[in-house]
Order: sequence, then C-alpha cells, then structure tokens
Amino acid sequence: MNIERMVESGYYWIDDKARRTSLALARKLSRRHFLSKIGMMLAGAAAFPLLPVSRSFAQSSIQEIGDPQSCEYWRYCAMSGSICACCGGSATSCPPGTQPSPISWVGTCLNPVDGRNYLMSYNDCCGKSSCGRCGCHRTERDKPVYYNGTSSTVYWCFGVEDTSYNCTVSLVLGYSDE
Repeated sequence: MNIERMVESGYYWIDDKARRTSLALARKLSRRHFLSKIGMMLAGAAAFPLLPVSRSFAQSSIQEIGDPQSCEYWRYCAMSGSICACCGGSATSCPPGTQPSPISWVGTCLNPVDGRNYLMSYNDCCGKSSCGRCGCHRTERDKPVYYNGTSSTVYWCFGVEDTSYNCTVSLVLGYSDE
C-alpha cells in the first residue's frame, strides 16, 4: 500500500492533523511571539514558590512545656545526637554556621500538653564539627534495625556541602487525633 492511499484511508490521520495544525499556527504566530510566551511561562514558574501558601503546620501553634535543652523534652522521643538547643540553635533551628541536612528520619512523639501524637522530623545540622553537648539517645517506639539506613544512630549529613555533623533539630510535620 503506498503512502497516498494510506493517508486517504486514515492510517496517517494523526500525522496529517498535526501537520495542518502546526502550519496554521506558523502562519499566525511569529517566533518572537512564541519565545515571549515561553519566557512568560518560565518567569511564572520561577515565581510560583513566592506565592503565599497555607503552610500545613505552623511550628509556633503548638503548646509546649519542658526544657528544650533536656533529653526528656517531649519532641526528642526518637532522637539520637546532640541537642541543637545546647549548641547555639534551638529545638527547631540549626546553630549559625550550620545547615540542616535535606535527609531526615521521623518519629512519633506524644505532647503532654494536648495529648496529641505528633509526627516529628529529625534533621542533622551539618557544617561544623560536633557540638558534643547535651547528647540524647531515646528510642521510644523504635523498631529493630534491619537496614542501616533506617537507623536513627546514623549521621544524616548527606546532600550538603560540608558533611560534618554538629547537632540535631526536631521539627513537627503533623499530628494525629487518634
């Protein structure tokens, strides 16, 4: 079967439709117009993270009691490492000169104030040598370690420029009313 017969019989109807549409657009639009539209889309995509977004959970909306420099603080129920609140940072922020690792481990901690279980993200702060103060190793609700990567005792300073471990922060990801 030759190509002309295939086109007439509908074998290449998609190709024919695409060709006709692209030719019609080429007659109506200039290259500058096309490039300006692409540029506007790229600029819009770059500005997207700047839009106001309702954060899933605000750290400051949680009622808390206890000493953030103590290993017995409720946020540290599955923590392993030095507490950043003792190293120049806070329970939720890294000390100056360090940066949080994008890799973390999680735990579920009970807040004694409101009785809710909170999903906690533990991020190691990296970039300085170990603080070495306020060491904390709690394993509440910890499971047996089958793979080294699931252990809370591994330093998680991956994905940052300086991989030296300093301390660990505890961030709230969400909660459960159960």
